Order: sequence, then structure tokens, then C-alpha cells
Amino acid sequence: MGASRQRITTKHGPTARSVAASVLMRVIKDGAFAAAALESELSRAVQIDARDRALATELVYGTLRTLPWLEDEVGRHAARGAGSMDPRTKVELCLAAYQLFFLERVPAFAAVSETVSAVRRVKGDKVASFANAVLRKVAAGAELVRARAVDREVRLAEAVFASLAPWLRGALGRALGEDLRPFVMSGRATPPIALRVEDPSQRAAWVARLVSAVNGASFEEGKVSPRAILVRGAGKPQSMPGYAEGAWSVQEEGSQLVALALGARPGERVLDACAGRGNKTSLIAGCGARVDAADLHPAKLDVLTKELSRLGHAPNATFAVDWSLGSGDCTGLYDRVLVDAPCSGVGTLRRRPELQTRRTAEDLAGLQALQRTIATRAAEHVRPGGRLVYAVCSVLREEAEEVVLGVLSGCPTLEACPFDAPDAAALADGQSSFRLLPHVHGTDGYFLASLRKKC
Repeated sequence: MGASRQRITTKHGPTARSVAASVLMRVIKDGAFAAAALESELSRAVQIDARDRALATELVYGTLRTLPWLEDEVGRHAARGAGSMDPRTKVELCLAAYQLFFLERVPAFAAVSETVSAVRRVKGDKVASFANAVLRKVAAGAELVRARAVDREVRLAEAVFASLAPWLRGALGRALGEDLRPFVMSGRATPPIALRVEDPSQRAAWVARLVSAVNGASFEEGKVSPRAILVRGAGKPQSMPGYAEGAWSVQEEGSQLVALALGARPGERVLDACAGRGNKTSLIAGCGARVDAADLHPAKLDVLTKELSRLGHAPNATFAVDWSLGSGDCTGLYDRVLVDAPCSGVGTLRRRPELQTRRTAEDLAGLQALQRTIATRAAEHVRPGGRLVYAVCSVLREEAEEVVLGVLSGCPTLEACPFDAPDAAALADGQSSFRLLPHVHGTDGYFLASLRKKC
């Protein structure tokens, strides 16, 4: 088993810091997603209390949001820079540097001592001495910064912005303008888990029931989806009342709005062209539409069918389709088509800060071409007068307006039109496209556009 797969603990068992180090190793060395790795590590660290679980979460997400900046700070005090360090040592030093610069809870001497001890356990005395020398210099630099009495949030914002790749900072600026900084800093607060009630008329009743059933947790109604309940501090949601009987599902609120934006009516024939595991498909089916689901991966369609069954629904048909090659077995025309296209995921940075160092400018060109191809091919299956909603969990113009313009230029039978789904129409304010933003709507970041096939 590689070092990144080993649980990093102290001789007294896991701590907030050791859990964070284990997660960071899995994210940086193995390419794991932070949220899943953190959930896995915390599920095993049953000994640590709620306060330390919150600290572990802060350490993981804070370190990932500022990782390039932290590497620069650490590298300044190492003769050969941070790039020459082995992954484990670099993770340990960057984690300590985040504590030294941005956390008040852990004294500097404790952050240094715990890190040096952690390095010594796996790397020996020589590397531990190196870590000690570097961190003492980092700690001195952090103390000078603190002495300037600059607000912690201001210092953190500077580090977060410095950690964005220049291409990403530029792309976000072009797309968001003055919303750039609020969007980037929206990751400071841990996002809630969102539930989707199957019967929106019962949302208030479910909030009351869950409040009484789960101690120490908060439940509130969402902002943009009439089905959303936002949950904090409840632990694993599938263990709460209502899940087993299919009264609600776990689905991020913005994702709910994407499905609602399609405006599916009872009896309509609908295609979910990039259905994935079926969160949006099940919501559409719950609206009474006859929904077909397509996806590149057959295994996801199997999961989709099981999830719809849990909720008392079933897809009308499923198709394994590679839209880059054609429509496959998907034939015929639909009243409405949803294209929730594969994208960079930049809109989810508050949940997945690791993406800011994994995505490149070169990725955008390939994604844009794929998005345009998928939307264009899927549009061939919209009946005259029917509608297509294009959506991505990205806020970048390259994956948003530019794709829509490309689709419209290549499909003269399509036209942009206002949304006819009430929840989306209220947000779009009469326009044919809009963005959901975390600092405005409380959701992940999305772009949605409404198109119609001319009669």
C-alpha cells in the first residue's frame, strides 16, 4: 500500500491534522476528489469530536484553495524549492503553513512541533530536521504578516487569488466581472447538503420533521428550488427519516433548478441527453413526463434505473450514446431535451477546490467543442416548437455563451427564447440565459440557456 493510501495518525489515534494530511495526500498524489476522500477519512476517525471534524474540513479545503501560494511560501525557505520535496513532506509543510498563516486556533509552536513529529515518523530524523528548519522560517514570516494587523479574511483572499492559475483568473474575470472575488471566496463557508423533496407541497412539513428528528443539525428551505432543503451538521443524510421511503433524495440545489428549468409537463416526451446517475432524470420523471435517459456510460444508466425505482419511477427508455459520434439508438423527436453537458466543473470550486490546479486552458477548447457537438446532435431530436435547455456546472464564457452562439450558428432552425418554467423564468428575468452563483443564490455555479426549435 502506497504512502498516500496509509492512514496518517498519531500514536494516540487520528487527529484533525492527521485526517487532513491523509486526505491531502490522496487528493494530491492519487488524484482523489477532496469531498469523497474527506468523507471516507472522517467516517473512520470516529474518535474525533465535531469541533475537530470541522477543523479537519477547514484544513483540507483551506490548504487546497491556497496550495500554490503555500508551496511558494514553503519553497522560499528550502534550498531547492518545494518542487524538489517528496509529496508527503510537501503536504505536511503546506498544511503547517496554512495553520501558521491563517488559523488562530493552533499556536505556532504546536503547528511546527506536530508537523515535525509527523515527518519524523515516516521520513526519519534527517528530513524532520529539514522540516523543522523550514517551518521555523515560515513561522517567522507568518508572525511578521500577523503583526501588520491585516484582517485574516483579506490575507486569505489574497492567497486564494494568488493560487488561481492565471488562465483561470482571467477566464473567471471575463465571465463574472465584479462578481469574481465574491465567487472565488464563496468557498470560505462549508456548503450545505441539499435534499430534494419529491412533493414540493410537503417541504415545510419535512423541514419540521427533520428538525425534530436530528439533534444539533440545521434545516432550512432553499432559495431557488421549491423542493430544496439545505442541511448542515446532520451527518450522513441517507440515515435520516424519509430517504428509505423515497420521500426525498440528495441533490445539490442548483442541479435541481437545472432539471426544473426544462419545464417538463405531464405526458410530454422528454430526453435527458447526458443523464449520468439520474438525479435530474428522476426529478423530470417526478413531474409526470415520459423521460428517456442517455449517457456515454452504461454503468451510470444502471445506477439511474435503480435510483428511479427507489423513488417509484422508471425511465421510458435508456440509451448508451456517444454524442460525439452520433445519436446511437436514440431516435425520434421530443417535446423537451435537456443537455447538462460535460464541463470543467469550475462552478463547483467551493466544493472541489482541487479543480483549480487540475484544469488547464487547453482543456477548455476540447470541452467547448464537445459541448457544442452534444448540444447540436441532441437538438436534432427536438420537435418543431419544442425546447432544449443547455446547462453546465461552469460559469466560464467559453463553456456558456460561446457554446450557445456556436450551436445557434450551426442550427438555423434553433432560436434563443425565454424560459417557460416558472422557477427559471423568475431568475432569468425575461432573458434566454442566466447564471446561478454561490454568493448570490447559495448554489454551485451554473450557466443555463433556453432554446426553441422553430415551427
